[in-house]
Amino acid sequence: MRAPAELVELFRENGKKVTPQRERIFHILHGNSGHPSAEAVFARLSAEMPTVSLKTVYQTLAELVEMGELQALDLGMGATRFDPNDRAHHHLLCTRCRRIEDVALELPDFQELLSHGAGFAVESVELTVRGICSRCQEEEAGHTPAESRSDQRQANHHARSRGGTDA
Repeated sequence: MRAPAELVELFRENGKKVTPQRERIFHILHGNSGHPSAEAVFARLSAEMPTVSLKTVYQTLAELVEMGELQALDLGMGATRFDPNDRAHHHLLCTRCRRIEDVALELPDFQELLSHGAGFAVESVELTVRGICSRCQEEEAGHTPAESRSDQRQANHHARSRGGTDA
């Protein structure tokens, strides 16, 4: 996604209104790797601008998607999430906490493979891998991430003090 100042110019060039609320939305999204929902953007924005409406957020996000600045992700989680990362990438989705992470994978050229093999005009390929993130795995095991690292350091120290190599 372009920098906020560039988005202001892009909106003006396309005859779209640029308001302080929209400018703040551009700043909230720029460099955001968390794939926020419209409601998450609204919550953050309304903390700074209490009179903003959810409709403003939805409309601004829809226009950014229409302009190709954001990707709308419908991953079957109920709320559409928005991805400002314009580099080629795929997603890891935690089925417990619903966190989404970008992942760059070198995959075969599915577009070419499917276009030739099935006679289908592929426009894009999106891969979403579902599973359980490391944080949720550690919580399930009864540890917070910090506790797990501390426990591992203690186990390593104990094994070294015994002369063992099983750390």
